[in-house]
Amino acid sequence: MSLKEDLKEMIVRECDKNINPQDIKDSDILFDPNHPLELDSLDSLQISMALQNEYGLRVTDPKEARRIMKSINTLAEYIESNR
Repeated sequence: MSLKEDLKEMIVRECDKNINPQDIKDSDILFDPNHPLELDSLDSLQISMALQNEYGLRVTDPKEARRIMKSINTLAEYIESNR
């Protein structure tokens, strides 16, 4: 499974969303209120914790987290550049 597919599955699992991970496009704005994921600030925290647990990456700056979690593409780029 690719990194982007792993990220989609992780987000759906960690945020307890009822959506098929394959329905998330790599370039979708994840925290868009009109996106089917309906992610909010608590979901951002869940994703941050999962990134730390699964990839050993810690995101503490809220502005940086917002930038990193913009889309699956930006999350994957961040992980690949910080491994």
